Amino acid sequence: MEIVDIKNQKEWKNGSQFLQSWQWGDFQQKLGRKIWHWAVKENNKTIVQALVVKRPLPMGLSYLYCPRGPFFGVYNQKALELLTNSVKSTAKKEKAVFFRLEPIQKIGFISSKLRVLSVQPNQTAILDLSISEDEILNKMHSKTRYNIRLAQRKGLVIQESKDIESFWDLLKQTTQREKFRSHAFAYYQKLLDCPFTKLYLAKYEDKILAAHLIIFFNQTAFYVHGGSSREFRQVMAPHLLHWRIIKKAQSLGYKFYDFWGIDEKKWPGFTKFKMSFGSQKIIYPGTFDLPLSKFWYTLYKVSKKIRH
Repeated sequence: MEIVDIKNQKEWKNGSQFLQSWQWGDFQQKLGRKIWHWAVKENNKTIVQALVVKRPLPMGLSYLYCPRGPFFGVYNQKALELLTNSVKSTAKKEKAVFFRLEPIQKIGFISSKLRVLSVQPNQTAILDLSISEDEILNKMHSKTRYNIRLAQRKGLVIQESKDIESFWDLLKQTTQREKFRSHAFAYYQKLLDCPFTKLYLAKYEDKILAAHLIIFFNQTAFYVHGGSSREFRQVMAPHLLHWRIIKKAQSLGYKFYDFWGIDEKKWPGFTKFKMSFGSQKIIYPGTFDLPLSKFWYTLYKVSKKIRH
């Protein structure tokens, strides 16, 4: 059994999560971040792999981050130990204070003591697209079906676009209204340039009312970012926009539609809306830190508490 840093996309195994994809690694590099494609192999077979991203901290320090990973074909403790040893070795060279990971299954060394606030949402709502269109509609809340049909009667235009400026304008309105933070404009520009990302807009009377960035990866269409206007709220643009993208994904053979983040306490409105499409709630284990320098990690935790 050995660990290698994969340099060829053909050797990289696709799991269910785009955050562990080769394309996501390319995107992180475009943002100026250093990455590693680590794979533990036995008899030329991949046992576990992890896309790891270096993220900056003050004073020239950093941490290593494995979003929605590592990915296991079959869970193997020895393979995890090899991966952890590689992380520790790299951490010394990169002045990394800790290793942050977000497994989609429970793994060896993680415990509640290592759990921290989530980077990616640890709950999501996933819609099954393997059933018929009528079955999807029947599983929706009756009010959601009504709003979709209302929007259809109003004559909204749904289209794919490269108009990232309009998306940015709606996203800013949404973040101010709902009080959450966004990335910088350049982040979304580069994300839309990725081959697996599409932008869809909903227009009414020549005004853009809603915009969704969707990542199509493996068997799933992921709704990763979106924004909407308060203007013409009565035409229900977000409802129809989601429904048209759901139908598009289904027609292309995708099996799932992932609404991404939900949380009944933090985002009750968003959560109720996303669940109203007949989605199933999925809960991941969470986000965990493996401290690599006890002194600097303690200082990091103290400084975070002070800032908050």
